[in-house]
Amino acid sequence: MPDAAYDVTGIGNAIVDVIAHADDAFLAANTIEKGAMTLIDAARAEELYGRMGPGVEVSGGSAGNTMAGIAMLGGRGAYIGKVAKDQLGDVFRHDIRAAGVAFDSAPLLGGAPTARCLILVTPDAQRSMNTYLGACVELGPEDIDETLIAASQVTYLEGYLWDPPRAKEAFRKAAEIAHAAGRKVSLSLSDSFCVHRHHAEFVDLVERHVDILFANEHEIGALYGTDSFEDALAAVKRLGKTAALTRSEKGAVIVSAGEVVEVTAEPVERVVDTTGAGDLYAAGFLFGHTRGLSPAVCGRLGAVAAAEIIGHVGARPEVNLRELVAAKGIL
Repeated sequence: MPDAAYDVTGIGNAIVDVIAHADDAFLAANTIEKGAMTLIDAARAEELYGRMGPGVEVSGGSAGNTMAGIAMLGGRGAYIGKVAKDQLGDVFRHDIRAAGVAFDSAPLLGGAPTARCLILVTPDAQRSMNTYLGACVELGPEDIDETLIAASQVTYLEGYLWDPPRAKEAFRKAAEIAHAAGRKVSLSLSDSFCVHRHHAEFVDLVERHVDILFANEHEIGALYGTDSFEDALAAVKRLGKTAALTRSEKGAVIVSAGEVVEVTAEPVERVVDTTGAGDLYAAGFLFGHTRGLSPAVCGRLGAVAAAEIIGHVGARPEVNLRELVAAKGIL
């Protein structure tokens, strides 16, 4: 097998996060449910975007956050996702490339605008999210770059993108290309609601196409229809694959080659915002995995990256992850 040009290529919903401060009066005046994530249409997105105050615009989406984390750790990452040829599409493209991630997906022409999550942060640190999915759900099999997938040690699939039918075709195509090239496929279950919506399909995807699985304890319970973590863990062990199962303050359980390793959670002075914790956990774990590190060390890298994220608002690290893990003596 030729050497990989990339450690990980991520495939997911390409979303621009637009973060601005607002007060409760603004939320009330614009009928925004405080602290919730609400799906909105294009007209509502344009209206609300125009009313928001000055903010920060940054490329987001679950897999995008993971790829940015891998790049910050010193990994070679690429990303496949759909944006439109518009202002926010340009923001996404520039931002993810500036983070050190290769991104060459062709933009959507003449269709829906770029997806965006309009986030209003109130003085009490509550985040009220208004998400328009737009162009990102138009990703299809034609967007899968065969050369890129074959040149990546791991192809990482974002479970959130499983909803659109053509995205499912894209995932299956990417998995087949990766395995034909002797590479690995990884999946994040993303959300227990995603698992419930597509339960049989997710079980099939995990059993037939996935080598490395990421899930929190609620998601893995949903996949195996149980409220017992021990029962879900037993089911994962029977798969004979690598899995990283996160349990918040209880740490994580790593299953690899039939062995089970428990990794403690990294201490956090104050939990501010858990957005992106799973994304960055996957970044740390996959970075370690692509360097041949042990499951315990991979889990520790994931724990450190996740702990950094939950200590502040936003899903991108505020300190250099490479320097952070080095200071802890991990690398």
